[in-house]
Amino acid sequence: MPKNKIEDLRNLLFETIEKLVDGEETMDADQANAVANIAKTIIDSARVEIQFMNIVGGTGSGFIPTEPRQLTGGRENNDS
Repeated sequence: MPKNKIEDLRNLLFETIEKLVDGEETMDADQANAVANIAKTIIDSARVEIQFMNIVGGTGSGFIPTEPRQLTGGRENNDS
């Protein structure tokens, strides 16, 4: 089972954005582009994983959770 999951990427990206907006962290354009490019690469690999699962079936690598989630009030409920 992989250590990092899609939720971890989402959390990291939003945390980085919040730090930049709040002025807690300075980042030049090259660093911001590097973060964006790495995130895009990871998201593209997740897209390929989903396409693969749709074509051949299976559960994937575990990067993207495969268990159904119940949404309540705009928030995910993982206790179901």
